[in-house]
Amino acid sequence: MQISLHRATVTGRKNPFSMQFSAPLQPAVLLKRYQRFLADVQCADGRRITVHCPNTGSMLTCSTPGSRVYLSRSENPARKYPYTLELIEEHGTLIGINTSRTNSLVQEAIQNGIIRELDRPTKIQKEVGTSAGCRLDLALHFGSALTYVEIKSCTFVQKGVAMFPDAVTTRGHKHLLELADLVDRGHGGAVFFLVQRSDASHFRPASHIDPLYSATLKKVYERGVAILVYQTELTPEEIFVSTPLPFSFS
Repeated sequence: MQISLHRATVTGRKNPFSMQFSAPLQPAVLLKRYQRFLADVQCADGRRITVHCPNTGSMLTCSTPGSRVYLSRSENPARKYPYTLELIEEHGTLIGINTSRTNSLVQEAIQNGIIRELDRPTKIQKEVGTSAGCRLDLALHFGSALTYVEIKSCTFVQKGVAMFPDAVTTRGHKHLLELADLVDRGHGGAVFFLVQRSDASHFRPASHIDPLYSATLKKVYERGVAILVYQTELTPEEIFVSTPLPFSFS
């Protein structure tokens, strides 16, 4: 299933651009999530099927059995599991758990001037190699200046506070150090947390889950790496990047 950018026609939105699902998502009920990339669900017609779960995290606060979920279907006949878990509803809040969509959401928000801190670069490169064995999500060109951006999908929220990560992330720690090194060399650097749910009012690193990542995030921020946190708004029809969130380290 593809999603396409369009100019929204509904009034009153904070963000006039959205990503629409090209076909209606199908509702189901989550039975269990397992082996990281698989989940069993019960469809509206009573069938129990296994679906692809495109999320590498632990999915804390967004994988409760019995929750309502929404699925997309691929027309690729070679896929073993044609359905993909896209959204899950927890306590009345929709959460986007398909992390393969995160980079596209952020990139298109940047291109359309939604992210005021990264306003309309002249050129965007994706998956850019910056050192041996390390690639960052975006390189933004602003004339002769260059800013590197690493994007993280955040789905973990407790008591209105969005947190990252929801599991220990060695790779994420490496990306932070890489951004700091690039800043030291005169480039811009930013880590972008996309909060894929609307029930958070604040962001902080999850120091109780990965204290090393949390401490490193603070250190690289002090070295000049920017921290950007934006929220999405979601429906079973569309997703869009909406508003920035404040952050703290405690």
